[in-house]
Amino acid sequence: MGINNLTLDNYKPLRDVVFENIREAIMEGTLRPGERLMEIQLAEQLGVSRTPVREAIRKLELEGLVVMLPRKGAYVASISKKDLVDILELRVGLEGLAAFYAAERISSEGIENLEQISRDLESYVHQNDVTNMLKKDEEFHNAIFESTGNARLKSTMLSIWEPVYRFRLKYMSDYSSAVNIVDEHNRIIEALKKGEADLAEKLAKEHIEKAEQFMIEELMQDETV
Repeated sequence: MGINNLTLDNYKPLRDVVFENIREAIMEGTLRPGERLMEIQLAEQLGVSRTPVREAIRKLELEGLVVMLPRKGAYVASISKKDLVDILELRVGLEGLAAFYAAERISSEGIENLEQISRDLESYVHQNDVTNMLKKDEEFHNAIFESTGNARLKSTMLSIWEPVYRFRLKYMSDYSSAVNIVDEHNRIIEALKKGEADLAEKLAKEHIEKAEQFMIEELMQDETV
């Protein structure tokens, strides 16, 4: 598989645009797990020199999206069933903690922000705009983590977010799942609004556990993906 020629952004350095395009191709599955990343081929497809491609691959390696194999080169990182289960189990715990502390600390402005994000997400669900659905879902969870005031909690969550993106893409593409997500988000907001920390934690955990079950049952058909 390949990626298309770049759409340049006048406000960003070329290396950043190249990085974002290759990263998006990996996230969306255009560049699949286990696929070798050839600098020359990518540079030709993107219409750039090899230098920004090389820099992008190094940065992607730091994010865990690319692995460098001695004498073989760069490959899109694969993830095993066990890795996915481990990540999702950790996310259940982190989301629960974030919701618990957010219920105690979130401001009225924070609640209003979550409600607006939820309305936006619902609108994108009806439009079947999966890209923006994912963005709003990510905004929702980030806003809750931000409301805890715990920077370490948020950074830990961000460190495990990327490897499961392509599975979240499949989950969000399922209409019934997307509709359920809106309802689940709204229930979490109500718990946060009332300051019911235990309930917020419970709802947040259940929300992620449903996604976990879907991903494992529907997506993990092979030993690695």
